[in-house]
Amino acid sequence: MRPEIGETIQRVTGRRPTAFRGLGGGCIGDVYLVTLDGAEPVVAKLGTAGSGLDIEGHMLDVLAPHLPVPTVLHAEAGLLVMTYIDGGQGLNARSQAHAAELLARLHGVRGTAHGLERDTLIGGLHQPNPPTDSWLTFFRDHRLLYMAGEAQRAGRLPGRHLDRIENLAARLDRWISEPGHPSLLHGDMWTGNVLCKGDRIAGFVDPAVYYGDPEIELAFSTLFGTFGQSFFGRYQELRPIAPGFFEERRDLYNLYPLLVHVRLFGGSYVASVDRTLGRFGV
Repeated sequence: MRPEIGETIQRVTGRRPTAFRGLGGGCIGDVYLVTLDGAEPVVAKLGTAGSGLDIEGHMLDVLAPHLPVPTVLHAEAGLLVMTYIDGGQGLNARSQAHAAELLARLHGVRGTAHGLERDTLIGGLHQPNPPTDSWLTFFRDHRLLYMAGEAQRAGRLPGRHLDRIENLAARLDRWISEPGHPSLLHGDMWTGNVLCKGDRIAGFVDPAVYYGDPEIELAFSTLFGTFGQSFFGRYQELRPIAPGFFEERRDLYNLYPLLVHVRLFGGSYVASVDRTLGRFGV
């Protein structure tokens, strides 16, 4: 550990670090649980100067008034220091219902446009957020087409798949309509980013924040089996989901996180994109 890291942590916490233990996760940088002399531990995420950890800190600050997230103690491009949330237990029916209540409240936070005042990150990748009045335009240009282009330029998405995604993007209005208003989204809602303790959600981490249609968040939560019926039953009670979501729009919206995974990893995720495109006739 570089000495200046410990010095910064001592300065922002007022306590001397006595031990660093590696934690799992963290696409952007290495994550450590930092034991402090005479105080609760904190979490330090370390990266290079271009890691964008200052952006992650900003995203946590955006969510903090509305969702349980770590409190940011220090944020710069290569170092993020946060409070520690103890929540390494698996989700159960009650904690999923609690997650539904928290996310329904988050999705009630209205924005003036889709996007955000600055670009953010998802899985360490650039995520453009130009303020856009139309959700359909935003999802088409700054989610589907943008990430498909990035995956193709990285050599992980075949050109024929990019052509098919462009064909699908030109017909999105067959399935997607404009939401009533832009809603605040966590943006990266999968199991690894949900901290659970007992029957309650302790907190959410690693966001990819922007304002958009909550359905893209709900879809993402099903891609890797994070939430199931206990979540959606409670969410429906609080914020009804329009017909057609589970039958069509969920798979359409999940093209975005699938393309993120294609850009990062390639491999089997290309086949998943291929199956989804086939479902929508392109």
